[in-house]
Amino acid sequence: MKFGTREDIEAPIEFVFEQMTDFKAIERAAMRRGAEVQRVDKLNHKGVGMMWDAAFELRGKAREIELELTEYDPPNGLVMASRSAGLGGKMKAELVALSRTRTRVTMDVELEPKNLTAKLLVQSLKLAKKSLMNRLNERMAAYSKEIERRYKQTA
Repeated sequence: MKFGTREDIEAPIEFVFEQMTDFKAIERAAMRRGAEVQRVDKLNHKGVGMMWDAAFELRGKAREIELELTEYDPPNGLVMASRSAGLGGKMKAELVALSRTRTRVTMDVELEPKNLTAKLLVQSLKLAKKSLMNRLNERMAAYSKEIERRYKQTA
């Protein structure tokens, strides 16, 4: 299953990439939404090989997932791979400078079921794809507005 979103942000590409790779802030935001997140790698810099273990509830069931930063190309984008019991995935974020102060962010997510249980989960997500896409678009728009607000504070 593949889905994605695109948003234009009124901020330079370097600033947007810096905000999107503020992993400590992203960890805190996930925890505020009820997830448990723990960084498990030993790297002391941002880059390929960063890993997290996360636990959260989805569709009424507790889920555990391992995330790994597999591609890191400042300021153009990044790719995160995810693995869990029966389900693999990939999230790709691409940034394109439209002008010196405007950036387009394209986010694509791909889920790959590995067993029957995961196939059933993905099938239920496909049935709810429209509402899932609406939620993704709303979250991306809100995140974009937050990045714009932060940029205006620094300018």
